[in-house]
Amino acid sequence: MVEKVLEAFKSLPPELIVFFISLLPILELRGGLVAAALLGVEWYIAFPICVIGNMLPMPIILLFIKQIFKFLRKVPGFRKMIPYLEEKAGQKGSLINKGRFIGLFSFVAIPLPGTGAWMGALAATLLDIRMKRSFPIIFLGVITAGVIMLLVAYALPDLCAQLFGFSF
Repeated sequence: MVEKVLEAFKSLPPELIVFFISLLPILELRGGLVAAALLGVEWYIAFPICVIGNMLPMPIILLFIKQIFKFLRKVPGFRKMIPYLEEKAGQKGSLINKGRFIGLFSFVAIPLPGTGAWMGALAATLLDIRMKRSFPIIFLGVITAGVIMLLVAYALPDLCAQLFGFSF
C-alpha cells in the first residue's frame, strides 16, 4: 500500500507535492520548503505555494477546533488523543500567553519542532484569542518562518558548496 501512495506522489507535479506537504501538521511550510528545494522548485515559486498551503487550514482550526474536539471525544480512537493535544497546546499556550500577540508571533515564526501555525492556532483558540486578531499574527509568523526556512533550504546549501566545496 505504501508503494502505491509513493507511486501516486511521484506522478504529481513537484509544486503540488510541496503544497500537500505544507498543508500537513508538523511538516507545514518548513517541510514544504525543504521538499521544494530537494525537488528543484525555484524559491520564488515554492514560497507562495508553501504559505498558502500552511495558511489554508488556519481558519478551520481557529473557528471550529473546539467543536471538532468535542465531536472527536466521542470517537473511540480519538478519546485519548484529544486531551493529549489540548495539554500540549496548553503547555505551548503558557508560552504564548506571556506576551500574548508577540508570544503567538514568536511561537509560529521560530522554526523549531513543536511550533508552527497549526499548534499556534490551536493554542490561540484554547486561549480564546479571537480569529480576527490571531489570524494576521499567525500569517506574519508563517511569513517570517518562511524567510528563515528559505535561507536554510536554499541559501545555506549554496553557501556551503561555495565555501567548503560540498553540497547537501
